[in-house]
Amino acid sequence: MDAANLEQLNAARRARKAVILVTNLEHGTDRVIVEGGPVDSALSDTVAAAFRSGKSGICEIDGGRYFLNVHRPPAHIVIIGAVHISQVLAQMAALAGFDVHIIDPRTAFATPERFAGIDLTADWPADVLKDRPLDSYTAVVAVTHDPKIDDLPIAEALRKGCFYVGALGSRKTHVSRLERLKKEGLSEGELSRIKGPIGLDIGASSPAEIAVAILAQIIQSLRSRDVASPKGDKA
Repeated sequence: MDAANLEQLNAARRARKAVILVTNLEHGTDRVIVEGGPVDSALSDTVAAAFRSGKSGICEIDGGRYFLNVHRPPAHIVIIGAVHISQVLAQMAALAGFDVHIIDPRTAFATPERFAGIDLTADWPADVLKDRPLDSYTAVVAVTHDPKIDDLPIAEALRKGCFYVGALGSRKTHVSRLERLKKEGLSEGELSRIKGPIGLDIGASSPAEIAVAILAQIIQSLRSRDVASPKGDKA
């Protein structure tokens, strides 16, 4: 591998950016493509599919053979609120391969006994996210129903370009939420990315069913996300 490409790969890993090392199997040359960066038109569809699936493999394009080695950071789910839905969602998300972190300043809810084995922080999101910032490979799920707790991480997720932002609440609650966030300077386009009501519409009613609907929507968003636009802090 070209030394400059190796350095670029390592830098991308440290920055939690997705990259593909494209090797021409006939000539032995390679190059690095960063998600959201420029791609040759002949390779664009194949590269986009590889970024979404995360799977490496050989492809043939215009008579040439290439190996696409995909390097994607592990996807995170940050759950704001240590409620019943979070207990189920955290377990299912971990089984699906996501790293899960729950944040809730309410110490009556955020207890190790209720979330055994789960990465749990009993503190305000504003303080936690200073040390553990969000990024484009993070999904944010806000389920407290409390604007004092939910609003800041939702706004932060939109500004950071998180691949999924969902918030629990009725349509009336969501309208009020949008009005508050708009006053914080978020655009209509950014606000339209919030999934509210949260979760796929499967008629879920119990906490476990709602957790299923949320996790399915997160996976759908991850696999269908826009891989052509630049990633990073949009603040």
